[in-house]
Amino acid sequence: MNSLVLLEKYPSKEEWFQSKIVYNDLVAIFETANKRLIKKDIGLFKEKVSERTICGSLMMRLKSVLWGTPFRAYNIDVEYNRNKDGTVKTVIDNQMVVTNITCDLIVHSRGSCIIQDNLIALEMKKAERLNAEKKKDKQRRIALTREGNQVWCYDGKTFPKHVCRYILGIYYEISRNYDRVYLEYYRQGALVAAKTIDI
Repeated sequence: MNSLVLLEKYPSKEEWFQSKIVYNDLVAIFETANKRLIKKDIGLFKEKVSERTICGSLMMRLKSVLWGTPFRAYNIDVEYNRNKDGTVKTVIDNQMVVTNITCDLIVHSRGSCIIQDNLIALEMKKAERLNAEKKKDKQRRIALTREGNQVWCYDGKTFPKHVCRYILGIYYEISRNYDRVYLEYYRQGALVAAKTIDI
């Protein structure tokens, strides 16, 4: 991990968390966990199980990989939909529409770290799902990774009303034959990379 070594070069932890180095480390953590998932849990893909089952296995792989990193204190949850105060998580999009949000898998502090509560937000879909559903999921990755918008912004002292500031957003699509995974990576409200992995 490069990020812990370079922490001292940033004036604040907040700037460190928002650096490209931390983003790259989180991509590397995810990719290591995903490789382990595909290698060790290949049977899940061969049996064409549900997205929830694959997310559960990916959660276990991520937990194992995170343990040896500066992010070991963060939690990994599947289908998590609550804020620290128990309210349902919401996101606000570019059209200023507020929507309830439940990500398939997230890495977060569960509200214990105000400086950077949210690390990774992943949405998993099968290729045969409607294009409109896929588009909404991708738009939510944009909203989830943004710093804020005209209505509110992060002030470093309180949690914003709507979920934001994930360092890494991931759209994870499993092909119809379960022989490929298509990935999109989001950072700071924008799609920054896409790739396809053969299983």
